[in-house]
Amino acid sequence: MERKEQSVVIAGGGSTYTASIVMLLIENQDKFPLRKLKLYDNDAERQEPIGKACEVIVKERAPHIDFSYTTDPEAGFTDVDFVMAHIRVGGLKMREKDEKIPLKYGVVGQETCGPGGIAYGLRSIPGVLELIDYMEKYSPNAWMLNYSNPAGIVAEATRILRPDSKIINICDMPVAIKKSWADILGLESETDIIDRYYGLNHFGWWTDIRDKEGNDLMPKLKEHTTKYGYATAGEETNPLLSEESWADTYTKAKDIYAVDPDTLPNTYLKYYLFPDYVVETANPNHTRANEVMEHREKNIFAECRRIAENGTAEDTNIVAGEHAEFIVQLASALAFNTHERMLLIVENKGAISNIQDDAMVEVPCIVSKYGVEPLAMGPASTFQKGMIEQQLAVEKLTVQGLFEQSYQKLWQALSLSKTVPSAKVAKDLLDELIEANADFWPELK
Repeated sequence: MERKEQSVVIAGGGSTYTASIVMLLIENQDKFPLRKLKLYDNDAERQEPIGKACEVIVKERAPHIDFSYTTDPEAGFTDVDFVMAHIRVGGLKMREKDEKIPLKYGVVGQETCGPGGIAYGLRSIPGVLELIDYMEKYSPNAWMLNYSNPAGIVAEATRILRPDSKIINICDMPVAIKKSWADILGLESETDIIDRYYGLNHFGWWTDIRDKEGNDLMPKLKEHTTKYGYATAGEETNPLLSEESWADTYTKAKDIYAVDPDTLPNTYLKYYLFPDYVVETANPNHTRANEVMEHREKNIFAECRRIAENGTAEDTNIVAGEHAEFIVQLASALAFNTHERMLLIVENKGAISNIQDDAMVEVPCIVSKYGVEPLAMGPASTFQKGMIEQQLAVEKLTVQGLFEQSYQKLWQALSLSKTVPSAKVAKDLLDELIEANADFWPELK
């Protein structure tokens, strides 16, 4: 089948991930051919070195693609088929506050979980809504593939305020976990795994893992997880595991699994089931945000400036981002009706039979040109249902707190989070987070 060339804008053009996504798109022209590729960011200074480097990369490797970068919404969003959105409102400096402020109170400091996730979500929602509005104004038939975090909170907000918008919220963490499983199982690719999974974003469980021939892979994975977590013998094959914080997260899957050994957990559950461990092993003065600023941020921008100055990317160390492979898979399914099976964040509507219909859940879906169709995963166990409903209430209260500018509901959201020990700590945290986010949050009543 001949595949029509597509036009894409990457919203968040100044991200350190943008160049690797551009590389990935170039390398997948057989699956997802492009006629036009644009970068859009509202921060011209930050986007400039990334844009200049990507201009060189595209010219050398795919000169048929019309490439540009801009801070003008009309230029960025006109004549596009897909918006690939990965924005970080407030940048890494605000991420640092999301992580360090909770740790001052002995609470998990993480960018998408607990107080940090709530703070980040309140900043992200207006930014994502703005992108949707640009898309619908200038390219009303386009799809938005949103992987801006925290995806669950953003998805709940778009469900309420943009219910008819063509937006799909996605996360690459399950894909990263399945890459490790493919190594453990000796499979060529994570796409050889057929899974059943349910929960919320960064908050779910696998109930069945099989290969394409239908062989049950759960026993072998459970045996490995009992001993090693999700860490593999060849850790050097997974770039995540070369970083201490990620290596610890994958190893900790062993303890998360022990709590509910009938299933296999998402690694992010460590923040909810073992918050004491997370706080005890954290450095309150040097968090993940600092690691990113000192390494990936510094290295990517230096390399992009080098490419722009030299006018060539032939010897670059920037490679196609494996974390973004699923974005091409999703876009191809929507554009070319390939009926891919993918884990996506969608309105429940019975997919998890004993969870409310309007929950934004993460489950396997079939993707075609008509959109996404969630698959029925059956009921959650009593343990999982209790955890899901508690976290779901946190996410709903967070979104309500923003829309209603309600101090009370945000206090309730923090008080209900499994990462926060008491309503007193929740209130103290909220008061400091309000001060830290004065330039981003609305005034609360």
